[in-house]
Amino acid sequence: MANRFVESYRNWRQYRDTYNELMRLSQRDLSDLGINRVDIPAIARQAARR
Repeated sequence: MANRFVESYRNWRQYRDTYNELMRLSQRDLSDLGINRVDIPAIARQAARR
């Protein structure tokens, strides 16, 4: 059970870190990367699963 908690916490941190990092980028930077701002939550979820 503790392992599940630790894994969930790590996934949440990875999601949060990715989300915040992408949200700090300008619209132009996101456009250069081919990312729409509305896609950031999905991208962050995908990064957290790895």
